[in-house]
Amino acid sequence: MNGTKGGRGRRIVLWRHGQTAWNLERRFQGSTDIELTEEGLGQARRAARLLAALGPDTIIASDLQRASATAGELAVLTRLEVTHDAALRETYAGSWQGLTHDEILVEYGEQYTAWKRGEPVRRGGGELETEVADRAAPVVLNHADKLPDDGTLVVVSHGGTIRTTIGRLLGLEAHHWEGLGGLSNCCWSVLGEGARGWRLLEHNAGTLPEPVLGDDD
Repeated sequence: MNGTKGGRGRRIVLWRHGQTAWNLERRFQGSTDIELTEEGLGQARRAARLLAALGPDTIIASDLQRASATAGELAVLTRLEVTHDAALRETYAGSWQGLTHDEILVEYGEQYTAWKRGEPVRRGGGELETEVADRAAPVVLNHADKLPDDGTLVVVSHGGTIRTTIGRLLGLEAHHWEGLGGLSNCCWSVLGEGARGWRLLEHNAGTLPEPVLGDDD
């Protein structure tokens, strides 16, 4: 699944939402609808000023309020409407949701360890990572396919959903997705359209992407 049409130079920016109180507490949010902190709103405003400089053509976002509010800051600057889609929500993690990292290790240690090994695990009885990619990646590709040549799509979502979507768009096997690493609050990753499909240009970035110069151009 690469979603490309002849190397039209399109770009996808996958932007994680700003800080929430549960992030500070290392509490697993999943699909729970948690709002941004004041710091999280400030993060969104600062990041939006940078991302607006990329001249995005389209903004799509999870309908959970932490992502929606983050996207709203970019929408104000670009005067673009945000398309919200529940398919971009964070992984539903059942009984893990609301628990701190330490509580998960105590109550679900074996399940956590298996997940970190890259095994398909329904954390807390919830979704598999491949199921998250199944719902989120097609939405991203559908909007990317509508971009003009050299156009930019901004996707405002959640750390787990972004990681699985990147893994799917790059064609990586699911057990390698964890190797991409997480995103900090309000940081983003950038996929660019190459001759052989989507490729990762930036990951967990907080500054504007720079062109690649040299032998790997």
